[in-house]
Amino acid sequence: MDIVIVGAGGHGKVVLDILRAEGKHSPIAYVDADPSIAGTRVGGVPVIGSINMLPKLRQQRVRGAIVAIVDNRARLRYAAILAEQGFELVNSIHPAAVISPTAALGANLVAAAGAIICTDARIADSVIINTGAIVDHECQIEAGAHICPGACLGGRVQVGSAAFIGLGAKIIQCLSVGEYAVVGAGAVVIRDVPAHATAVGVPARVIKIDAGAEEPALQRV
Repeated sequence: MDIVIVGAGGHGKVVLDILRAEGKHSPIAYVDADPSIAGTRVGGVPVIGSINMLPKLRQQRVRGAIVAIVDNRARLRYAAILAEQGFELVNSIHPAAVISPTAALGANLVAAAGAIICTDARIADSVIINTGAIVDHECQIEAGAHICPGACLGGRVQVGSAAFIGLGAKIIQCLSVGEYAVVGAGAVVIRDVPAHATAVGVPARVIKIDAGAEEPALQRV
């Protein structure tokens, strides 16, 4: 199926590589809010303009799309726009990712090279399981979360919507990380992290809770 990639930055390049390695879909265009790259090519794929080009793509019978934006909240919002406009949100799963047949995967999912998703894990829509990340048995990852490269989640960990688990972070089994929380790079989480909290260090400690964060502007891709 021909698809459009929303976001032509670094993550967009990674998603393009994964799609090509997987071989299930044909990326035919990027859309991106940066006017300076409109008319250029990224990995040989044309950047045709902003998200305002989506209706034209639908008229050209492009049915599929994936959001390649690392900002969790923005990724969720763009996914909602694509769904409203009738695009089928597809997954991008690298052939070198290992995914249990008993794992449940949502849509608009990215699983990069070396990612491991174990038995009975539940991965919701618009989640990124990045390079070499491990999601162990019966974990539940809610919509829009990002599990960064090298992060490791023990069994039955719950990660809330749009949470961010940083590079190489480790979360021991049966803990929860609340929605919109941030776990810093290299942190070792040994107790629950509340929603909207930022936790860093070994062991991880909460250094702030910010429940009033503003939504990102949609033009930021």
